[in-house]
Amino acid sequence: MPRGRKRRLGAGRPELRCPWPGCPKRLKSQAGVTNHVNTAHRHSNSVAGLVPPPLSPSESPEPEDDYSGDLPPTPPRNSPEPEPELPRPQKNYHPFLNARPCDKDGVFLPDGAPPSPRTTSATDDWAPYDDKVQFELADFLFRKVQMSSKNIDQLLEMWALSMMKHDDLGPFHDYKDIYETIDATTVGDAPWKCLRTEPFNTAPDAPAWARQEYEIWYRDPDVVIANMLDNPDLDGAFDTTPYVHLDANGKRHWSDFMSANFAWRHCDQIYEEDPTTEGAMYTPIFFGSDKTTVSVATGDEYHPGYISLGNPHNNIRRAHRNTVMPFVFLAIPKSDRKYDNDPVFRKFKRQLYHASLAAVLSSLKSGMKKPVVRRCPDGHFRRVIYDFGPFIADYPEQVMLAGIVQNWCAKCTALSTHLDGNICGRRTHSLTDELLAAFSPDLLWDSYGIDVDIIPFTRDFPRADIHEMLSSDLLHQVIKGSFKDHLVTWVGEYLYLAHSKGEADAIMDEIDRRIAATPAFPCLRRFKQGRRFKQWTGDDSKALMKASLVPDEIVQAIAAFLDFCYLVRRADFYEDTLDSVDAAVRKFHAHREIFKVLGVRTDTPGGSTAFSLPRQHSMVHYRYGIEEFGAPGGVCSSITESRHITAVKKPWRRSSRYEALSQMLQTNQRLDKLAAARADFVERGMLPSTFVAPVAEPDDDDGGPTDSVRVEGNVVLARTRERRYPRYSFELAQHIHFPTFPTLLARFLTDQLNSDLYSNDGNDIDPAELSTTPLSVFHSAIATFYAPSDPSGIRGMRCERIRSTPSWRKHGARRDCAFAVEDQDKPGFRGMSVVRIKLFFSFTHDGVDYPCALVEWFKKVGRSPDIATGMWVVEPEYRGKNRL
Repeated sequence: MPRGRKRRLGAGRPELRCPWPGCPKRLKSQAGVTNHVNTAHRHSNSVAGLVPPPLSPSESPEPEDDYSGDLPPTPPRNSPEPEPELPRPQKNYHPFLNARPCDKDGVFLPDGAPPSPRTTSATDDWAPYDDKVQFELADFLFRKVQMSSKNIDQLLEMWALSMMKHDDLGPFHDYKDIYETIDATTVGDAPWKCLRTEPFNTAPDAPAWARQEYEIWYRDPDVVIANMLDNPDLDGAFDTTPYVHLDANGKRHWSDFMSANFAWRHCDQIYEEDPTTEGAMYTPIFFGSDKTTVSVATGDEYHPGYISLGNPHNNIRRAHRNTVMPFVFLAIPKSDRKYDNDPVFRKFKRQLYHASLAAVLSSLKSGMKKPVVRRCPDGHFRRVIYDFGPFIADYPEQVMLAGIVQNWCAKCTALSTHLDGNICGRRTHSLTDELLAAFSPDLLWDSYGIDVDIIPFTRDFPRADIHEMLSSDLLHQVIKGSFKDHLVTWVGEYLYLAHSKGEADAIMDEIDRRIAATPAFPCLRRFKQGRRFKQWTGDDSKALMKASLVPDEIVQAIAAFLDFCYLVRRADFYEDTLDSVDAAVRKFHAHREIFKVLGVRTDTPGGSTAFSLPRQHSMVHYRYGIEEFGAPGGVCSSITESRHITAVKKPWRRSSRYEALSQMLQTNQRLDKLAAARADFVERGMLPSTFVAPVAEPDDDDGGPTDSVRVEGNVVLARTRERRYPRYSFELAQHIHFPTFPTLLARFLTDQLNSDLYSNDGNDIDPAELSTTPLSVFHSAIATFYAPSDPSGIRGMRCERIRSTPSWRKHGARRDCAFAVEDQDKPGFRGMSVVRIKLFFSFTHDGVDYPCALVEWFKKVGRSPDIATGMWVVEPEYRGKNRL
């Protein structure tokens, strides 16, 4: 519902031209341009928000021939020169490892030389498939719908029967024919191999785990990386050279990995050690490793390792796009319960882990010392120098990787009893070597948290230091660890300390009711039973962060923590953003003391301080991690967690469950070949370039990442109107119990027409004039917008479905809330208001479509956010006794 009449635009010469090709409209303001595009070009494949910036004084639009207004005089030729161009952002690239193209023999090409053809195959050569239909069918059945072999045979049999009357055959004989054709694909081929270990102890009385041989299945990482580099699908989203990005004010900007310090520093080191590497392309290798359970009932679990590159942009890596590949399945030694805490068994598991990684990665060692020639996404060959980049792992895996003692930090030497103390330095291999030479193993264990029995696999590779490689982990360290395991748990413990059990239960029930009463909002997960559920997922943890009856000091601690979370989830960082991250950490550290004051957390006499928690301690390393690796979202374990679904869990479900690993490996290999074949066919122009980012299955279709073109924002009504509503304004007003609807509709159209500078008569439209105008009602609309810091597509785009329906899943009406931008010049929520959608509808007037929403307004309480929560408070807005 509109708050009031819009200010009418007076007559005057329009300044801005409609950006739509061929449209002659001129408008006075950017708001007028946006309104015009949203209405006049709504159904012309338009995308609202795709509007150029206002013209500068030196870019005045050409006058139209039929414009009758007064034109300003033509400026004299001796008019002053335009003001000098403002500073622009710039990227300073590494001067030595600058990725010069070369031929396949490593000889540098002249500047501007085109790449050699990637393939000599003809544009109609679908080998090993006979034609497009064969490939698309194989891809559809095996990758998209994952049809079982039995169902494939049935489908192909029916297909063959239907073709018999034409004396023809179906595209394939049976499922074996499909699988054999996929297996015959040569692009993207990286076969799996098996590495078997010798028994640790062959004595008859040795435990079973010691007498057993272990299998490590792996793919040659050099082959996997070569396939990644040779993927034309990455062209345009692939950095070949490290750079320092400065904004227009000369301030540093961090985003993708190659914009950060790690890449630049290692390039300096590579060149200083070997000047013959000049002109090479720096190729940092990412690693990720994490156990995953595929069946809680049977306890089946696997330990996959993933490999990626730092050259693709973060959004590409998060969308996988064949840039996060499983390359190893590590062995998981099992034993009887009596060996769970056996130091010998624990040492064996760690040593097997590191020895396995060192063995399967050994093929990369030569490429880390001298450049190797590889083809890149743009088709050029380059001399590539490998380097170990970030290792993505949760805290237990970091403990194993770094060879440290539990509860110590893998990045610094802070005491495990006082992790957030100021006296500490960074862990390095060289520091460990000095300590090993100076102190006994017992002292190193107790005072430095070093396990001398573990030799990290990185010791075998040039420039590799596991302590330097370990990245921050948003999902496990911050969201699941610090928020769910710490703050949420502490709040519950406080309630039962401060109140009787009955009172605490009542407060917890009230918290549950408040969580359950959260207003509907697109992509906001709602918990109908509050927080009483058994299994926490990453999405659950994130969702509960957005939704407790506790002292203000606790609320302030949680608010400071949430500030930190939302800051570090950004896709781009500037120096002032990093200062804000540090400030949020300091604020959180100050406010969390309330848990100590209230007795929830206590110092252990002669032991640990109340807040000496490794996951929470990781927050102090985030600024340094961003400066080293770029945005944390590009090195988060959510990337490997989501890859578990496609690389481990779904292949396991497709297997026979008996000795499933070999079947899972074969499924992964076929999926890789299908993806590589599609990229090859797209590059040769045989298939259109389309891609849908893999996302977890949502609870509903409220939206998610989208690969649509970059726009600032666009809202589109649902495709199909609802047919149970009256078509005309007065009847519809009675149906929805909103008697002022016809008046509001007339007022809206009046404002719209008066904002069009070709209609300046200023006459108000009478509601009766629209009484016979057909209206179409919809139950939802889709908002598409640029949000690179949220889960988004490869262009940073995200879509959310906004619903307004009288019945939703048999639980009454659902009326979503949304943000309405009222002043684009004001930052953040200061320029927005909250509305609840009562009705989506559209109508046509004089050939122009008008998509509309009937809304209820909420107004801000006060002029600033709430002191305790740091969030704005809103309340329903009224005019007299009437709801606005």
